[in-house]
Amino acid sequence: MASEIEISPSLLAADFSRLGEDVKAVEEAGADSLHLDLMDGRYVPNLSFGPPVVEAVRKHTALPFDAHLMTEEPESYIEALAPHCRTMWVHPEACKHVHRVLQAIRGAGMRSGVALNPGTPPDALLYLGTVLDSVLIMSVNPGFGGQEFLPEVLPKITQVAELATLFDHPVEIAVDGGVTAETAPRVVEAGATTLIAGSAVFKNPDGLKAAVEELRGAARMAGARWA
Repeated sequence: MASEIEISPSLLAADFSRLGEDVKAVEEAGADSLHLDLMDGRYVPNLSFGPPVVEAVRKHTALPFDAHLMTEEPESYIEALAPHCRTMWVHPEACKHVHRVLQAIRGAGMRSGVALNPGTPPDALLYLGTVLDSVLIMSVNPGFGGQEFLPEVLPKITQVAELATLFDHPVEIAVDGGVTAETAPRVVEAGATTLIAGSAVFKNPDGLKAAVEELRGAARMAGARWA
């Protein structure tokens, strides 16, 4: 069990007409980082935003940015994202040479990450441990926000957490998709170290601060300790 669980709201669920204000507000609400979903309409059947929006939003917050590339040829985004992002996750299915892409992400000064779809087995990580800093486990199929959590992904979280113990350095385990105050305890118990939530934060009727506190409280229910 990780000693700290990071809360990372997903920008995809924010109000796109006032991104700057929403980003400032979620930082003030106590979020630990900001999750950025970049979609190209090719790898997934949806478009979201690209590096220009990331650069624009960067001016409004000091929160770390973690970018999830739901794109073909994600390596083409490395140079543009490196000045602004802490982490860059890519899907192995979208890379001709995923090991090389992870090396390039690290070489650009970011943490390297692999994103696993619900149907992608943990075996995809077996020979990437030396160049891998983070694993993003999708608990919904990628491409759209607001989907319901897929409970069949829980065993995969545990499998990835166990696999990560074989590496010679710490590996973050983030979970994205349908994460709420109700599902968060099960996700943390399974081995997650980062909770990514979109609608549960930005669409919470009680406000952003209450949403972040609810997720923290849910993580505590699973036995997480906070600094």
